[in-house]
Amino acid sequence: MLEGKAVIGETDMLQTMQQDALELAAKALDIFDVTEATEIARFIKKEFDGTYGPGWQCIVGTDFGSFVTHCSGCFIYFSVGSLSILLFRGSAAPEAETNQFPAFEPVKA
Repeated sequence: MLEGKAVIGETDMLQTMQQDALELAAKALDIFDVTEATEIARFIKKEFDGTYGPGWQCIVGTDFGSFVTHCSGCFIYFSVGSLSILLFRGSAAPEAETNQFPAFEPVKA
């Protein structure tokens, strides 16, 4: 299991969803080898789609950058050893209903 091994970098998820993400990552790492990043991502994405509805995206790897638009309350980025996992529910909705990480505050003149 991941307990004590996962390090959350950024999130806006409720604690229960965060726990689900960490537990699913642990389960995926029990099933798949750490080198099977695509299979790990597919597993986590499908489980979140089934539990929280469609539209989830999952990226797993050791070296990637990202800048994504996501639904509010639906973003987590965490690491397990050298493996990083980005899980979010994508959004094409207006900015008022989405968040972006890293979050930048607009400059008001």
